Amino acid sequence: MQTMQTMQVKKGIVTGLSLSMMALSVAAVAQDSMLEEVVVTASKRSLALEDLAGAASVLGADKIGPGGIQEIRDMQVDVPNLSLGDQFGFARVFIRGVGMTSIDIGGEGAVAFLQDGAIVPRPAAQLMGMFDLAQVEVLRGPQGTLYGRGATAGAINMVTQKPGDELGGYVNVTVGNYGLTQLQAAVDIPLSDSLAVRLATSIDNRDGYGENKFNGQDINDRDAQAFRATFAYDAGGSFTAQLSAQTYQEDDQNYAFNYLGPSQGTTLPVPLAVPILGGQTVGMVGGGFQDINSDQQAINDRDGTLINLIMNYEFNDSMSLKSITSSQSLDRFLRDDLDSTDVNLFGQNNYTEESDSLSQEFILNYSGSNLDVVAGVMYFEEDLFGEVRVPLTNLCSLLAPAACGTPTGDFLNSGNYLQDGDIDIEAWGAYAEATYAFSDQWRLIAGLRYNYEERTGTGSFIFDAIALDVPTNQTESWNDVTPRITLQYQASDNLMMYATYTEAFKSGVINTGSVSPPLDPETVDAFELGIKGSNADSTLRYSLAGFFYDYQDLQISFVDATSTVTTVNAAEAENYGIELELDADLGNGFAIDMYLTYLSAEYQEFFNGDYANGFAIADLSGNTLPNAPETTAKLGVTWTGEAAGGVLRVRGEAYYQDDVYFTEWNRTDAFQAAYEQYNASIEYVYQDKWSLTLWGRNLSDEDVISNNIITAPLYDSLRVGSLLPPRTFGATVGLQF
Repeated sequence: MQTMQTMQVKKGIVTGLSLSMMALSVAAVAQDSMLEEVVVTASKRSLALEDLAGAASVLGADKIGPGGIQEIRDMQVDVPNLSLGDQFGFARVFIRGVGMTSIDIGGEGAVAFLQDGAIVPRPAAQLMGMFDLAQVEVLRGPQGTLYGRGATAGAINMVTQKPGDELGGYVNVTVGNYGLTQLQAAVDIPLSDSLAVRLATSIDNRDGYGENKFNGQDINDRDAQAFRATFAYDAGGSFTAQLSAQTYQEDDQNYAFNYLGPSQGTTLPVPLAVPILGGQTVGMVGGGFQDINSDQQAINDRDGTLINLIMNYEFNDSMSLKSITSSQSLDRFLRDDLDSTDVNLFGQNNYTEESDSLSQEFILNYSGSNLDVVAGVMYFEEDLFGEVRVPLTNLCSLLAPAACGTPTGDFLNSGNYLQDGDIDIEAWGAYAEATYAFSDQWRLIAGLRYNYEERTGTGSFIFDAIALDVPTNQTESWNDVTPRITLQYQASDNLMMYATYTEAFKSGVINTGSVSPPLDPETVDAFELGIKGSNADSTLRYSLAGFFYDYQDLQISFVDATSTVTTVNAAEAENYGIELELDADLGNGFAIDMYLTYLSAEYQEFFNGDYANGFAIADLSGNTLPNAPETTAKLGVTWTGEAAGGVLRVRGEAYYQDDVYFTEWNRTDAFQAAYEQYNASIEYVYQDKWSLTLWGRNLSDEDVISNNIITAPLYDSLRVGSLLPPRTFGATVGLQF
């Protein structure tokens, strides 16, 4: 139940934002400044944001970098109904309550994640630092026609900066608290009249947000490097091409499991390792919210590559063909502690993932006097290896203490919980979407996509604690047809309305080394109504979207009564809500941006074992989906003016997120209460060359859980999870040349 304080905070934010919107609609009319036009490319053709018949956000380069968006999880402040976190070192991205719920290797999110239009398939690769980007585009709502296999919630496209035709670039150096040092730089080098290259890098080092009290070492620190070379060919003719090669590496103690206490299914007030082996938790040794006390130091070791080749041929002014080829690889190892103490009660969790993928897509664009068509075919293949290995060290201390030190005890202690295996994934799709203008005001958009996916898994599942050793060889395929139809009405030059029905498909899943049978695909039928507009002089821009989802067969992972990770299809859910966005240039250097959302996301039919009641089957109908806050809101204010021969920019923003649950059981042991976050920055630019930025995030130093996992009964159903960063601040010096 919500507290009176939380309800008052909600009411105050909603009222304040509503009053701000009314004041802005009056004030902005009288100003002369115009908002810049924003272009979206994630729709597979270039469209102005206000002409796109769907909910979308575009985050420009000015919002990406130190003090702004540096990781995917930073984006939720700027995008309505976006909820982000990480788990086992991979991204959990949710849009409108739909997202990544699997905790098995092989599971994929419901948000298509792309770089320059090429799919980035592994959720673990989506946590890499964002650098040298022109913009980030977020399409909210199912994108079943254009993206198919994993876009039931939406799509995120990172657009990298392209080489310029003159020698130049930038260098940004950042220092901050927690020992932060960061170098970001790029240079454009013309190689000929038709060929240029851009070299970019980001080198990040930061001390830990917390400390492992057991050994005094940092946790949740960062030691990461990324490099990208982009070649662009343009001889002024019909053919253009771009080749980019990117590599990244992390070697640190990031993504540690923070101990959050017992759950409602825990039988003891402390972890089992405390009474059995004399262990101590972080609370017993005086640690703080960001600290742990573990004999297992967190390890995060990953590296990957991404190579994209984009070729475009213009047949004439109305028709073009684009090819996008992408080759990617990812290797990572993660270690954490499941027993959450400074002794090893079978708590060492080793997580290995290796992926090699190749994708190819051809996109045909045609634009006529009253008919536009985008059509394409795509192919995707991936070889995925995954392993979860938990050595059952000291298991005899729990199951047979008297046998410890004997051959029987040694046998128990030498066992493993082990999931390992390979998954071969092959997918292809074909789609077409046409926009027909009946008149200057009315347009009809109709699209259709065919999806096919096949997965073959080979591997084994070993759990010596229950004498289980079984092969996990499985093969399954799925196909689906997903349509879209949109009616768009241009009431005036400054007002557009649309109504959309669309279906989307998220592929079925075979997880590596999992005894769960192949999962059925997730499907969604979605309806959306929207209004986009601006005032006469384009100083005020707004959008309003309402949506309803009928969701089928959600893929849900949980730990069952046998301490085994199980993934099931969770029957039915319904999501509906409304999103209001507003940007305004108030004149005299002042600008404002805001959004306000409401979301209802509930299971309509779902029965599952309840860890808090001995895993008795419980009816979860009516429960809220994980990571689906009822209300989110943001208010940002920016002032820009001249100062000391340069330009001064001052910005402050406030973000509010309502209560969220992290599991389908909706218990307060996997829960984050409503919170606010405040960010601010001051930037000074001299002669468009030198810049100095002072910035701070989470200025009120809120303690926020970004994800919460209920562990296996073998660990007495403890709570572990990941946290958002504490208060951070720093300074960035930049040079443009």
